[in-house]
Amino acid sequence: MSDPEEAEVEITEEIEEEPDFVRPAGEEVSEDTSMEDAINAYRKIFETKELTDEERAELDKKIKEMEQREIIDVDPIHQAVEIPLAGKGKIAIGPPTLTRFEKARILGARALQLSQGAPPFISIPPDARTSLDIALKELEDRAIPIVIRRRLPNGDYQNIPIDYFN
Repeated sequence: MSDPEEAEVEITEEIEEEPDFVRPAGEEVSEDTSMEDAINAYRKIFETKELTDEERAELDKKIKEMEQREIIDVDPIHQAVEIPLAGKGKIAIGPPTLTRFEKARILGARALQLSQGAPPFISIPPDARTSLDIALKELEDRAIPIVIRRRLPNGDYQNIPIDYFN
């Protein structure tokens, strides 16, 4: 093995170059210049090569479109709203049937309740061996008094009783 003191260590410093479209640190900005910075960055991307008159006209057209866009500073807060049911079979969110995830959740929760001594909502079938079999039969008969809440990404939701599903 070599002596650690003899090993030469070369230290290189990496200097990060600032992009040309970033404002210098000392320069004060009194208004939001993000749109100007975005346009300058967009222009730099296309001006790396010589542009023909047609390409330059197309670039200027796109930049004018960018300048006309509305800038949204704050996203308004959305209040979650319940989407009403219009009637049986009028499910607005998701498929008209139970998804496999909803079915698994219902069966698991109901089987747990039954295994902990909850009374069944149906007469126990003779071929039932486990609480899961009883829960499955209850679900098939739509005897479980449960409501499924389906949500949209914006927070809106719809409460669907179990007997509304196909």
